[in-house]
Amino acid sequence: MHRRHFIKLATVIAPLAGCVSKIGSGVRIRREPYQGWSDAIRMENDLCWVVIVPSIGRVMQFGLKDRPGVFWENPQLLGKSMPLDPWGTAVGSFGGDKTWPAPQSSWNWPPPDVFDRVGLAAQIEGSSVVMTSPVSPLFGIVTERRIRLAPHAALMSIDTIYRKLSGDPMQMAVWVITQLKDPDRVFFTASENPAFVGGWSAQWKTPADKVRVKNGLVSMRREPQGSYKIGNDSKKIVWVGAKDVLKIEVSTEFTSSISRRMKRSFTNQAEPWAAPPDEGCRVELYTNGGDADYVELETLGPSALLKSGETLGATNTYSLGLRTSADAQVEALHYLP
Repeated sequence: MHRRHFIKLATVIAPLAGCVSKIGSGVRIRREPYQGWSDAIRMENDLCWVVIVPSIGRVMQFGLKDRPGVFWENPQLLGKSMPLDPWGTAVGSFGGDKTWPAPQSSWNWPPPDVFDRVGLAAQIEGSSVVMTSPVSPLFGIVTERRIRLAPHAALMSIDTIYRKLSGDPMQMAVWVITQLKDPDRVFFTASENPAFVGGWSAQWKTPADKVRVKNGLVSMRREPQGSYKIGNDSKKIVWVGAKDVLKIEVSTEFTSSISRRMKRSFTNQAEPWAAPPDEGCRVELYTNGGDADYVELETLGPSALLKSGETLGATNTYSLGLRTSADAQVEALHYLP
């Protein structure tokens, strides 16, 4: 079986001419309208493209060159400004990729203030784009998301940082939610942890007959008849679409520190790091029922008691490729060896 994690480009291509704001090594960034949003920022290399829309606080799209993107975009909100209640305005809100604080029990529903309902400031810094939020009235936190595109691969990374500026200490983790188009199936590796019966956790009392466990992989498809959610302690989750495949991986080796004294990576820290707060899951899959035909691939970083003056972060990588097998399970095994 051949394995490929993302498409690579063997040779260096000269930057394209045109209205380009910034040029990195193999990465081009420019400001141009997208789907009715005038403030959008486009990042691209010779293999893929990314669109960021600061006014709605989302990484809105990710796609292979000359192909539609794989992120779900809500047709009811295309080009719209941020409403007071985006999730109440349209099922699924805008779509795209965003961050919420975990656990959800600390804010219930809908997602709170600067994490989901405001525009973000955006700057182009070299070959990356940085989006920064105002201070959250509820949590006393500023969020920062640094989006990078690999120069010669269909690979995006997003560093998500929470900076605690005020308020009481809070136990939390970085939670990243990526809404994607209706897939063939979504896969992650079955857990060997006995806490996950059968290799997965039924967070929304998902019936076992909705989930397939085969050859070490857990998978589920979206069903319009109902909404379901599962997860476990894996670090990778793979979306297999009709023609494209996306792998999202959450890293445990981010360089952001929980305090000024801690400069080492997470793998060298035993405390105060803890398992993610959502039943110990690192990856989660939510499938939306009804007419809004999206799924959510979700990742959670380590949990910590975040105090004023401290930061907490996690890094996601997004690897995109073309589907090569008619069997979704075989395709997923290319990305989850």
